[in-house]
Amino acid sequence: MNITDIPGKKLFVLDTNVLMHDPTALFHFKEHNIFIPMIVLEELDHAKRGISEVARNVRQVSRFLDELISGTDQQNIADGIPLSRIVHAPQTNDEYAGRLFFQTRHLSSLLPEGLPGDIADNSILDVVLALTRELPESKVILVSKDINMRIKSAALQIHAEDYHNDQTLEDIDLLYSGATALADDFWDVHGSKMESWLEHGRTFYKLTGPLVSEWYPNQYLYMGDDSGFEAIVRRCDGKKAVLELARDYRTAHNNVWGITAKNREQNFALNVLLDSEIDFVTLLGTAGTGKTLLALASGLIMTIEHKTYQEIVMTRETVPVGEDIGFLPGTEEEKMAPWMGALMDNLELLGSRAGHTEWEQDTSHNLLMNRVKIRSLNFMRGRTFLNRFLIIDEAQNLTSKQMKTLITRAGPGTKIICIGNLAQIDTPYLTPTTSGLTYIVDRFKSWEHGAHITLKRGERSRLADFASDNL
Repeated sequence: MNITDIPGKKLFVLDTNVLMHDPTALFHFKEHNIFIPMIVLEELDHAKRGISEVARNVRQVSRFLDELISGTDQQNIADGIPLSRIVHAPQTNDEYAGRLFFQTRHLSSLLPEGLPGDIADNSILDVVLALTRELPESKVILVSKDINMRIKSAALQIHAEDYHNDQTLEDIDLLYSGATALADDFWDVHGSKMESWLEHGRTFYKLTGPLVSEWYPNQYLYMGDDSGFEAIVRRCDGKKAVLELARDYRTAHNNVWGITAKNREQNFALNVLLDSEIDFVTLLGTAGTGKTLLALASGLIMTIEHKTYQEIVMTRETVPVGEDIGFLPGTEEEKMAPWMGALMDNLELLGSRAGHTEWEQDTSHNLLMNRVKIRSLNFMRGRTFLNRFLIIDEAQNLTSKQMKTLITRAGPGTKIICIGNLAQIDTPYLTPTTSGLTYIVDRFKSWEHGAHITLKRGERSRLADFASDNL
């Protein structure tokens, strides 16, 4: 048996960037066959050194390939290796499992004269063209995360696709927003068997109805009319739900370190940020919606006044917007300081709220900085944070694996806040539907100790609001 003896199945040719992005991509093509050109192995070999996420992924791919070919002779490799040989494969029956084929011989060049064959991308395209001619009964598909590679393929009439397995959603508009507006007849439908009571000064409702099955724990519910009804889903089992009236942080006497909520979504964000029973909060929003300010103000109250947490730890992915400025001198915090401009700006604002004179403001700023620690993502592996208020800024630039690495650092008593803007992704090969932030919002929406809210209104300035809407 060889690759020409398996007609009818699709044959996916993997580009190097697919394996660099997701090492388990080998096992996500079900019953279809996979072909890896020799130039892809060469590129993987060149990228295996280092401590970056890409280098780690490349080394994992090499381990998978080594596990697949171990114990097989040269003839079996030429005939294709069943992908069900190791436990990472989604199926275990060899009859329905796809096979992995390597390029074991030179394939005749079919590239136009204008495309030099010594370029890696062009070499892969040349292999796909040759396979398309040799396997007329099979559909040969190039899979690549590189948009330009897919454009080249279209110009050469090669069928090319993006790698979609890492997509959390098909459309980012389907992402859970964390808030739902209730219809005007909500109480007519759901209020007939309602129970209400007071507990520790908070108002609770227990009710049933058709909408209960659509709710998630810690979801924000509100009425769009003049009643001002705003509640948080505390428990729901598909038939009954317990709602708690949300506390109003829009008023000055309910301020959080001098900060008050400017809109409905900010009010809900403060409710969940200040709730010690909620261990994980995600805040999405465009520039100027107050994500960092709300998280910092809540962390300061919970750390300094309530003493629920020992300190605030803040980190972020260091992806530059423009050209990299090179190596930075100093300690870990000093190296991270240029990336923490948002933190410093917000701490300056929060410090100014605590004092009136210059001396009081300087003292407040020093007090706040003693409780806020800046840490780099590069040194997170193996760490455990105990009783910390951990803020992960610019989380849209992290992959799902990086998010898992960070969230699993949480020890007892730690609360994690992930904030980001899916419209400002700077990491190559990440999109709003594949971002790690999108991934965790979708995975945590059903957890009773997690909460999410999408902040919609910008509150930075009228200039920033106009620019965000019109540029």
